[in-house]
Amino acid sequence: MTKQEIGEIKKLFTQKNCSITRICGCYVDGEKNKKTELKQAFLSLPEEEMFKYFEILRKNLSGTLGKNLLTLEFPLDTEGEGTNHDFLLRLRDSKLKDDSLLEEFYDRIIDTYEYVGNYLILLVHDVYDVPGRTLDGLEMEDASDEVYEYILACICPVNLSKPGLSYNAEENTFQNRIRDWVVGLPEQGFLFPAFNDRSADIHSTLYYSKDAEDLKEDFVANLLGCPLPLSAGTQKETFHALVEETLGETCDIEIVKNIHDKLTEMVEEHKEEPEPLVLNKNEVKTLLAGSGVSNEKLEEFDRHYEETAGEDTPLLVSNVMNTRTFEVKTPDVVIKVNPDRTDLIETKTIDDRKCLVVALDGNVEVNGITVRSSYDTPYDDEEEG
Repeated sequence: MTKQEIGEIKKLFTQKNCSITRICGCYVDGEKNKKTELKQAFLSLPEEEMFKYFEILRKNLSGTLGKNLLTLEFPLDTEGEGTNHDFLLRLRDSKLKDDSLLEEFYDRIIDTYEYVGNYLILLVHDVYDVPGRTLDGLEMEDASDEVYEYILACICPVNLSKPGLSYNAEENTFQNRIRDWVVGLPEQGFLFPAFNDRSADIHSTLYYSKDAEDLKEDFVANLLGCPLPLSAGTQKETFHALVEETLGETCDIEIVKNIHDKLTEMVEEHKEEPEPLVLNKNEVKTLLAGSGVSNEKLEEFDRHYEETAGEDTPLLVSNVMNTRTFEVKTPDVVIKVNPDRTDLIETKTIDDRKCLVVALDGNVEVNGITVRSSYDTPYDDEEEG
């Protein structure tokens, strides 16, 4: 799913646009016991409660694509009668009115979700009348192309509120505040089916994880049956290891600068595209070749890629390198440079020592104080004499 498609679904979670038909939930304690359940028509909720649920649902579709939000594909051999995919379809088609399916859904989560503490499983069903759009992207409210029917699931922590003092207006006194159990924003969740190309894609789902590095692989495999990509942090580590192993002793500042500049150019060219910029193995190899890596070093690239990332593992550019900054770091010095001015940095050998040289263009500040270098003020030969 793209940012625009996710944003379109998030806009439904307001009182004005809401079309949610039903909400169900199960409160689970730290011992994995079901404490209570809820099930009712969403629009019958009190207004204040409705707004709280909207906040939770919107958060479940928030974060960065490729990090917190991942579009997962169902492998073809995992679709069919009796599969996780089939179960999700039946759950959606039941409109959350089949109690046996709901209980099975809760049980599947409780059996596989590893969490220390209490949590609330929330599940909503919605039927969205997708408006048509003109060629220039304007919505036509009276021209619906299709209906998008989906379920959205959230797993929210439930914790005791913090102790403190509160003001009792009736008695006009300050008292010890009564602690109660508060539902937090979701830790994990998913949207099924995905909303791809502004229509239902039953072969994929959008998965949310608050912690981009804790994707809960076993939980996803057992509940959804979809393989997970490498986490954002792992992709970054993998790319760095791939560059270092491929270049070996020739991995120097100039080549890394070139790689950074090439990626920055690619991001700039891709910025109008709705999909995140993704590189496959061949594209990474082309990137390295265009950055000055010799053919001799690239001979072992395929082997390095398979060992570090895997043969068919794609890498998101936004995960592998921050193109908005350029940083040179040593044990004692950290230098950050505007990514558009990496030309200001070069390496030179001075007095038999490898040195990093930074051109001082414009004003120079040290600890916030504007300083001058000796060459900033030209000298008049006669005055100097």
